[in-house]
Amino acid sequence: MITSKTSFLALIGNPVSHSLSPIMQNAAIQYLGLDLIYMAIPCKNEDLEIVVNSLKKMNCKGLNITIPFKQRVFDICSEISPVAKKVKAINTLKLTENKDWIGTNTDIEGFIHPLKNLNLVKKSSLILGSGGAARSVIQGLIELKFSKITVISRKKNSLNELITNFKNDIKIEGLLSSNNEIDNLIHETDLIINTTPVGMSNTSNDDVIPFGQSFWDSINSTTIVYDLIYNPSPTPFLKFCDKKGCMTIDGTQMLIAQGAKSLSFWTNGLEVPFEVMHDALKQYL
Repeated sequence: MITSKTSFLALIGNPVSHSLSPIMQNAAIQYLGLDLIYMAIPCKNEDLEIVVNSLKKMNCKGLNITIPFKQRVFDICSEISPVAKKVKAINTLKLTENKDWIGTNTDIEGFIHPLKNLNLVKKSSLILGSGGAARSVIQGLIELKFSKITVISRKKNSLNELITNFKNDIKIEGLLSSNNEIDNLIHETDLIINTTPVGMSNTSNDDVIPFGQSFWDSINSTTIVYDLIYNPSPTPFLKFCDKKGCMTIDGTQMLIAQGAKSLSFWTNGLEVPFEVMHDALKQYL
C-alpha cells in the first residue's frame, strides 16, 4: 500500500513508455515488502538537469538512467564508480544522506549474467555495433577473460574511438561491415553479440537482421549468439541463428540482472529475487 511515507525509485529517459522496468522492479519490491514504488518518468533533453536535481528534494531513493542520458548524468554526480568511468556510461544513481548522487553502471553485470557458467575463458567474440551498449559488452568480455574481440560497425568514427578506448585492456580490432575478412571471422568466432537496435519491435520491418541475412551465411552451429534486444523475444536475428543450430540468448536475462543489481545497490546490498522479476515479465514478452 502506498502511504505518505512511501519513497520512490524511477527510470529517467526519452522515451520510456516502452520500458518494462517498472513491471519487474515493482514485483520485486512487493515480494521484499519494501515501502517503495518504481515508476518511469519521461524527460525532455533540455530538462534533464532540472528534473534529476529536483528529485533530490523529494523522497526519491534512486534512479535508473536510459537513452539518451547515460553520458550526460556524469556532470550531476558527486561520485562515480570506476566501472562507469571506464565504459563512459551511468545507468544507476543513488541518493546519499547528504543529498548527492552516486553514479554507477549495472549493465556490465547484467550482460555477464547469462554467460557466467559457459566457460568462455580465452574464447573469441564478435560485437555488432560501436555505440554505448558495445562499451559495456566489451568490459563484460574483459571480465570473462576472452582472448580476442572484434567489433563490426558501419560507423568509422565511433568504431575507431571504441577500439582506442579498450586497446590496452584486451586484444581488440575494429572492422567496417564491408570488410572481406568478416566471413571467416563469423565462421570461426565463439560468441556473437548484437548491440545494435536492428530487430527491435519499433524498428522497420525491412531491416530486421543486422547487416542483412546474407551477411550470416558462414555462421557456425557451434557459435553462441546473444542479442541484447528483449522485445520481441526472440528477435528475427535469433530465430535465424536458431535455425542454423546456434545456441541463442536474448536480452531478457540482462534486463533482469542489471535491474536486480540496481535494486540491490539502492537497498544497501539486499538480495533481490531474480525469478520473481522474471515471472513478472513473462506475461509481457
